[in-house]
Amino acid sequence: LIGDFNGWNPDANHMEKDEFGVWTLTLPAGAIEHGSRVKIRMKKGDGEWVDRIPAWIKMSYSEPGVMGAGYDGIYWDPPAGERYTRSNPRPEKPASSRIYEAHVGMSGLEAKVNSYREFADDILPRIKELRYNTVQLMAVQEHAYYGSFGYHVTSPFAVSSRCGNPEDLKYLVDKAHGMGIRVLLDVIHSHASCNVEDGIAGYDFGQHTADSYFGEGDAGYHWLWDSRLYNYENWEVQRYLLSNLSYWVEEYGFDGFRFDGVTSMLYNHHGLQMEFSGDYHQYFGLETNVAAVNYLMMANDMLHEAYPGIEVIAEDVSGMPTLCRPVREGGIGFDARLAMAIPDVWVRLLKASREDGLRDGDWSMHEIIATLCNRRYSEKCIGYAESHDQSIVGDKTNAFWLMDAEMYEGMSTFEEATPVIERGVALHKMIRLITMAIGGEGYLNFMGNEFGHPEWVDFPREGNNWSHDYCRRRWDLADADHLRYQHLLKFDKAMLALDNDYPYMGAAHQHVSTADDGRQILVFERGDLLFVFNFHPTNTYEGLEIGVPEQGKYRLALDTDAGEFGGASRCGFGVDHFTSPEPVESWVGPYEQTPRAAKMFVLSPSRSAQVYYRVHEHTSVSSEPSTEDIVRENDASASNAR
Repeated sequence: LIGDFNGWNPDANHMEKDEFGVWTLTLPAGAIEHGSRVKIRMKKGDGEWVDRIPAWIKMSYSEPGVMGAGYDGIYWDPPAGERYTRSNPRPEKPASSRIYEAHVGMSGLEAKVNSYREFADDILPRIKELRYNTVQLMAVQEHAYYGSFGYHVTSPFAVSSRCGNPEDLKYLVDKAHGMGIRVLLDVIHSHASCNVEDGIAGYDFGQHTADSYFGEGDAGYHWLWDSRLYNYENWEVQRYLLSNLSYWVEEYGFDGFRFDGVTSMLYNHHGLQMEFSGDYHQYFGLETNVAAVNYLMMANDMLHEAYPGIEVIAEDVSGMPTLCRPVREGGIGFDARLAMAIPDVWVRLLKASREDGLRDGDWSMHEIIATLCNRRYSEKCIGYAESHDQSIVGDKTNAFWLMDAEMYEGMSTFEEATPVIERGVALHKMIRLITMAIGGEGYLNFMGNEFGHPEWVDFPREGNNWSHDYCRRRWDLADADHLRYQHLLKFDKAMLALDNDYPYMGAAHQHVSTADDGRQILVFERGDLLFVFNFHPTNTYEGLEIGVPEQGKYRLALDTDAGEFGGASRCGFGVDHFTSPEPVESWVGPYEQTPRAAKMFVLSPSRSAQVYYRVHEHTSVSSEPSTEDIVRENDASASNAR
């Protein structure tokens, strides 16, 4: 062990290898000063001496502003007066998680790397006001290249030093808990950076599989990601990764994890150049990486047993059966998986509408609803219309697919909206609402997309002269009273308040009664709410007959067409809709559905969606303002109608 504490003398402090191949050294308390630099010096089998950062280091550091600068391990053990002590209890696990995916470094308005404390003080209040109950933090584990979005991890136990130190991160998590917001860590156990001098990959010397952190040959290298793959058969690798999960929960107070790249872990082919059809032979065969599945089962079993209320989400595109069933049932044990097919269908439709001439009137309602509902029975999903993946340079966000360059000049409320802007604002709201309403048992949004952030994410790199201009969030646009971004922001707030006021995402009941490609109408029930979507670009249906599950009186709870959200206010709040007792036949594409108990007539304006609730059954479960209250508070036209 070498470092500032012993003058970098390689002969001063030798380590010893135990029976399990682990090298250790015990020093008296205080022998190494807090914040000082440390490294391991090792002699390889070929006689070469190399310096490496300790695998379990809590913080590593590179000289700021120097590209390609080497990292040093930082011994982190602050004295009591400098150690942050958490004071707020963990919020309880919600019935449905409304997740705000966030990157701390690019979260500020200024063109710079934002800090953990700045995020806590400036961004958490925004997340709280929008009614998100969970924040998912990206790029927390130390990574060598900022532009990797945090996915090429070098030191799994270390906090990314770009945004602050471990005490700063503890401050962020604790402040979130004080606001009632849970915090998930985007954890990367599927691969590691190839950089040998920056972290864990520096311990790969081509050892036999039993003695290495990483696999050999194709089992140890991901050619698409250019990264190393862990050897999950190795007991010490299992111990290392399981300890890593426990460390983030106990040391920092994280409430759970989003596991990155689970598909790569589940299969020996890593999901590369594969199309999963649902055939069980694709999931349970010789291509299944049993050691990785075993590790994931151990990880989920350990986390749920040791930390009740924790939430663990898998990023898996394959649809592996039992991925989200408990380990005691033979499942892999995740609480939910990301519904990754949903953003794909939206991108395909929006891209085809802009580039290939697909008319809005030709969108298939049956295809949309089938994609939104395509998830394994009893295995939960987190629905999302777009995540950080759709925000990276080279791709486009939904808002940009919808409005493109017109966003730069057409978002002012002082001028009449162009047809492109009018369409874009309307569909942006509808896409998000239907995804949240029936796309899963939880919902996720990437930071800034709630108000249609007008630009992609482009990290500082040589190609843009190391600029941060596209690696920040333009909160000033969302806060401007004269721009239409405010309409999208206010709608997002009301949309999330809907689940706050009428908890429906966690409800078992969901039923699609109508998917009409001819009229482009979708009608479905979720929890106690009734949703009516009209995707037709021009046709408004007065007196649209829809089936309802029970007789009674229904009233509007949310309307994408409300003036407060930039709409035309064609529907009126406070208007009672009474049912008729006649059963209504319903169809989803060519498939006949269970007839609904009664029928009701509603106004369904073009390119809009309305949500109804039964008046006499509704009781607010939240002390916060309801969806109706939010609309009523600001929408003068809707208030007059009431």
